[in-house]
Amino acid sequence: MTQPVFFAHANGFPSATYGKLFAALAPEYEVQHLELHGHDPRFPVNDNWSNLVDELIHHLESCATPVWGVGHSLGGVLHYHAALRRPELYRGLVMLDSPVLTRADRVVIRAAKRFGFIDRITPAGRTLGRREEFADLDEARRYFAGKALFQRFDPECLDAYVRHGLHGGGSGLRLRFDPATEISIYRSVPHTSPGRPQQLQLPLALVRGRHSRVVLAHHARLVRRVPRGEYLTLPGGHMFPLERPQETAQLLRALFARWAGQGSGEACA
Repeated sequence: MTQPVFFAHANGFPSATYGKLFAALAPEYEVQHLELHGHDPRFPVNDNWSNLVDELIHHLESCATPVWGVGHSLGGVLHYHAALRRPELYRGLVMLDSPVLTRADRVVIRAAKRFGFIDRITPAGRTLGRREEFADLDEARRYFAGKALFQRFDPECLDAYVRHGLHGGGSGLRLRFDPATEISIYRSVPHTSPGRPQQLQLPLALVRGRHSRVVLAHHARLVRRVPRGEYLTLPGGHMFPLERPQETAQLLRALFARWAGQGSGEACA
């Protein structure tokens, strides 16, 4: 029987960018997703991402059964907050290079918002002024392939980003993920949490890219406070799900199989 997975993407990367990862999970797992987080006017981006969590919960509520939640970066944090609020919607949760923030992290973020240096501690500053328009797909692919963030992408994932990350017609192509929304998401990164790690009774895995500068050692220590939490690594950096989609899928399959064998479904039914 096919098991449902609900995937939530990283900021700025439409879900279709991860198509190779989704395909590697088939046919045992059926991946559901929201194509663009933060673009539904019913759930505008707000401070601490509470509306984005509401948006995710809204879609999870339409699933027939509890899901395996998987999120990359932004998506992992949204799933974590949603699981603290509505654990009955989940069988388990995998955060792909998404930090579980400590109290000290949240204090720094709150101060950064208050005193105006949030753009220096999030990617918002690097996002300002990003190129938004391209003549055609070939030009866009050459442009992104030359950027450090994309240089280690699996070629099929890079192609998927160019195909699905842009839209337009005869007058050129524009980024599908609204740059103003992307910046707003970075600037409103949560300094609050709907609960403590110890409250989460679901199986949770934080998977770090080995060379990531986003998930750090103190985040791993916090995950170990989750009763069924674990910390794992894969080769690559922060974007490892798009650099190594096959290896990421293999790890997800192994986690889901092990957790199902431990009765996670019954615990969340």
